Amino acid sequence: MFSWAESNHAKTITLSALDAVKMAGDLVYKGDYEQAQDILIKMPQTNNLPVEIERWYLLAQIEQKKGNIDEAIRIYRKILDDQPDISKIRYELAICYMMKKQWYRADYHLRLAMAGQDIPDEIKQRMLYLRYIARQNKKWNVWFNVGVAPDTNVNQATGGKECIINAWGEFCRDLPEPERVVGTNVVLGGDYEFKLSEQHWRWKSDAFFYTNVYNKHDYDDLYVSASTGPRYIWERGDVWLAGIINRSWYGWDRYNWEYGLRLDTNYDWTRKLSSGISFRVLDNKYDEYGKYMNGQIYSLNPHFVYSFDSSKYMIWRGGLERDTAKIDAYANWRYNTSIGFGSELVYGFHLYIEPYFSWTQYDGEKWVVKNNTYQPVKERDFMQRYAISVSNNKLEIWGFVPTLTFAYTQKDSNIHSREYKKWTAEFTFQQRF
Repeated sequence: MFSWAESNHAKTITLSALDAVKMAGDLVYKGDYEQAQDILIKMPQTNNLPVEIERWYLLAQIEQKKGNIDEAIRIYRKILDDQPDISKIRYELAICYMMKKQWYRADYHLRLAMAGQDIPDEIKQRMLYLRYIARQNKKWNVWFNVGVAPDTNVNQATGGKECIINAWGEFCRDLPEPERVVGTNVVLGGDYEFKLSEQHWRWKSDAFFYTNVYNKHDYDDLYVSASTGPRYIWERGDVWLAGIINRSWYGWDRYNWEYGLRLDTNYDWTRKLSSGISFRVLDNKYDEYGKYMNGQIYSLNPHFVYSFDSSKYMIWRGGLERDTAKIDAYANWRYNTSIGFGSELVYGFHLYIEPYFSWTQYDGEKWVVKNNTYQPVKERDFMQRYAISVSNNKLEIWGFVPTLTFAYTQKDSNIHSREYKKWTAEFTFQQRF
């Protein structure tokens, strides 16, 4: 056995702690978990951070090897809350989630761990294989978000007046003023995959609904979506072809139906870079405005995910959408792009920042008030949105963490009455990864 040094010199204490950790590590390797755990628990805390991390790592390893996976996860999480960029710890955490069959969480941490700079080549290859295993076993997943969402301009109004000047004088009308509301939003969804073959083929189905209920119910909305179809998985990616149907209500009145096909693909290019493409072809039917707006929607949305290291990542998203309509004034092309930066921070915080930009060009002219006259104009819009989200893993409740999101949105248009600005804030509980 060993005895702790009584010297007051920090160096002596650190060396003694280092010797104890080495001894405990040897015992763990030999399978003597009880004695190793006793040494690690009784050794005093030191100011040597690498030694402390190794001590907690060994305690987690002991719990993991003894089958106490929840306790091992708790310890690994504790280490990452203070040192989020340690690839080895994030990798072991992913292994624990795989042992609990929590495949989505395992995949998230594997993707970050793979970007670490200090990973041996054989471990990198093992991580690639483990991500393949996670893809194969993502049998079901359920997600649930609920929160409060204040909105400074829920009706997307610009306010003020618009006037027409002609030979009979000036005629003006008041434009709708922005309305402030406080809403409650709820998102509930899930997916399930049935194995058609052991290795590659699955049948995947998903469904979710989203709703906002405001203190002014004229702006309440509800959106429901469901998809089902075959999914093929291989070592570096997957592809899913499915039928899709969407239904929406606005102000609790029926608004529109969408139904068609979706094609989703994902591919891992390197241990740091992955990408995917989502393609939709939908028939769009409106309940009240069908004679003007019925048509088809074609959308293509690529994305790239790049992990800088085991705690920081970037997501780029792009979009091209074509909406047809019976009346050209409602048919349009839309282009959008965003680039988000996320980071696991110390003390359990997670930060995500994303600017978003969108351009819309309509096919046909509509008669509007412009430059004090009534004239035909082809609408051209530009939208920008800046959002920042903050959450903290230490505040977890039943697998969910409180998340605060602030966003500023501004829409500019060549038609003044289509312009608006607004701030939104959301306080939600989101699934923890």
